[in-house]
Amino acid sequence: MQRRLFPMRTSLALRILAITSATMFVCLGLHAWQSIRYHHMHARSELVAGANRMGQTILLGTRYAMMGNARHELDQIIGDVAQHPDIVSIRIYNKAGEVKFSSNPEEIDTKTNIRDTACIACHRASEPKTFLEVDERIRIFDDAGGAPRLGSLIPIMNEPGCADDVCHAHERDKLVLGALDVVLRADSSEQDILSFQQRIILLTVGIFLLASSLTFALLRRFITQPVALLIESATRIGRGDRVELAGLEGLGEVGELAQALSRMQQAIADKQDELNRQRREYQLLFEQVPCSITVQDRDYKLLKYNREFADRFSPTCGMHCYEAYKGRTDKCPNCPVERTFATGLAHCSEESRVNPDGTRAYWLVHTTPIVDDLGNVTAAMEMSIDISGRREVEERLRRSEQKYHAIFDNIPNSVFVLDAQSLEIIDCNTTAERVYGLLRTAARGESFLSVFSPEERDRYASQLRAFTVLNRARNYRSDGSPFYVDIMLSPAEYHERRILLVTTNDITERLETEQKLIQAGKMATLGEMATGVAHELNQPLTVIKTASSFIFRKIRREEPIVPEVLETMVKEIDSHVDRASRIINHMREFGRQSDLALEHVDVNSVLRASSDFFFRQLTLRNIEIVWALEEDLPPILAMPNRLEQVFMNLLLNARDAVEERSEKEPEAPRRILLQTMSQGREVLVVVEDTGLGIPRSLQNKIFEPFFTTKKVGKGTGLGLSISYGLVHDFGGSIQAENVDGAGARFTLRFPSTSQAGRAYRRSSGEGGHDEDAGAGQDKEQKGDAGNGGSI
Repeated sequence: MQRRLFPMRTSLALRILAITSATMFVCLGLHAWQSIRYHHMHARSELVAGANRMGQTILLGTRYAMMGNARHELDQIIGDVAQHPDIVSIRIYNKAGEVKFSSNPEEIDTKTNIRDTACIACHRASEPKTFLEVDERIRIFDDAGGAPRLGSLIPIMNEPGCADDVCHAHERDKLVLGALDVVLRADSSEQDILSFQQRIILLTVGIFLLASSLTFALLRRFITQPVALLIESATRIGRGDRVELAGLEGLGEVGELAQALSRMQQAIADKQDELNRQRREYQLLFEQVPCSITVQDRDYKLLKYNREFADRFSPTCGMHCYEAYKGRTDKCPNCPVERTFATGLAHCSEESRVNPDGTRAYWLVHTTPIVDDLGNVTAAMEMSIDISGRREVEERLRRSEQKYHAIFDNIPNSVFVLDAQSLEIIDCNTTAERVYGLLRTAARGESFLSVFSPEERDRYASQLRAFTVLNRARNYRSDGSPFYVDIMLSPAEYHERRILLVTTNDITERLETEQKLIQAGKMATLGEMATGVAHELNQPLTVIKTASSFIFRKIRREEPIVPEVLETMVKEIDSHVDRASRIINHMREFGRQSDLALEHVDVNSVLRASSDFFFRQLTLRNIEIVWALEEDLPPILAMPNRLEQVFMNLLLNARDAVEERSEKEPEAPRRILLQTMSQGREVLVVVEDTGLGIPRSLQNKIFEPFFTTKKVGKGTGLGLSISYGLVHDFGGSIQAENVDGAGARFTLRFPSTSQAGRAYRRSSGEGGHDEDAGAGQDKEQKGDAGNGGSI
């Protein structure tokens, strides 16, 4: 009923028609109004122009009559012109407002009010106008009978002819002599305007009705009927029927809507097929999912269950869940299904039972509510996942954890577990507690850098993150006492956290033993140097003795000493005392134990200082030292005292090798070559002798501790072994080889200062290299090495 009463609210066509009609009505109305307005203005403009032309024409026609003051001729002209059907009256006013000429004889010589309708155009102001625009000359009014009239007032101007003529001359200063007033009929123009208005209105109404009818027909054809068909088709599609919409192509948006409806019909069919497929798939998944699934009512009876549950628990229809799961006769305590019915939420628990074979089974239970359309819980779904295997693995893992934790605590080395980024201590073993004198609970959360000295923490912070081995690191116990350790680092992951496994080995006793061994080597070297030192000290003592004897003899004889002679002798004594002091200080410096800190060292200076001890000894034995030192060598990082010990050991071996060959071959050359050079980023030192060379059978043993081929009491077997270790500590390498034609050559390579820091860390184990690999390489070097004589 409401649809019939208010079709506009439901009909799309009527809405479009109403909107279109309203739009056309407004547009056509505006067009008609604008046309009428334009026509009215145009007609009035034409009427005004015509009246002005008429007035100007009459004025020009009467000009000569006025100039000649031919009054009779002027009356005749006005009377003739007034016969025109459109002219109502013609008047000529003088300056005082008197009618001097008129188409109506009764008005002649009558005087009008100067501000009357005709004259008001010029006399609006106190000072009359001498010039009027066209619009100001025209007036439109109705006469006494109500007929429309159009008046045109034209001023009559004074001309030179009027001012000079003696018969009717006017004053020269007068500009306006009077005015010509012409009144025309406007009835025909008004009639034309009204007729035009009627025609425009009728045409507008006709166009509006025709357009509305045509719009209604088109809407019905292209909108109403197709939309009705689409509505019916959509209804049938909603019922599941198949419809054909092939007849609506080519109808623009309606056709596109029909195509969209066809696509929707196809999509719905496809979705239905997909829904059916998914229903079958989900049913298949429900049956084949590798966990037990049941649906239970509020009495805990099984409504549905899948194949896994049936195969595992062998239920029967109407069985309660607790009977099927555990063989119980009553509900399980802390039942998750019961909590789901009570709260309407999902719950989880872990359940277990003893299997018939005596083993225990474990499973993880998840329950979720099933609600109706009103939100009421009508059933519960229970999913059980067998975790018996996982529990068994967890138990084995727990036992394994206990075993490895026991191993971790009883490792004889200190072990720390650090955070890879912050280096905070996560855990440590009991050995670390004992060695470092700390408590595990107090150490957790502390920085591992606290075991280093404050000035070294920044350096070790970067090395701990970058390297895998740090050798000879100085740590401090909780009581502040220092000790030395080798540190081994291994990155790992622990509970999804990047960690560092740090193992430290206390090497303090080993270093002390090494220091004693190196010191013993020094003492042995000093023993070898004794002869040379004695020769070195003998010369200054001889000079001092000779000078003192000379002075004593002169004093005893009471003979004067020439001042120049005395000055020369005192200078000699002083210089030789200084020389003896330098030799003694050099021996004392060489003999003392040195610190473990590296410093910049000039290789040439150390090599010269080493040869000073043996210069006199070698000279007496006719052994020549050949120098080939490259100047301006870059410095290396080393300990001068220990580097000098290396060079002395090589010089002693070279001396013994040369003398051993000379015993067998007296004519053999007796020469030792000392050469230095810069090669790339390395500094090379070569010690080459003219001895017998290195026997091939001993090439792989010459750097081993306590190995020597010298006679008993002559060699300790520590020289080359200590030298090898010291060179390696400085980041360098030592290689021995035989020289063609006899003799041995020892080549020492040291990284220059720009590379020394990195090489030192690598050689001392602080780099990321495997120490065993380096040792293997060193052994290969030993195999190719040679010695310049008996060892």
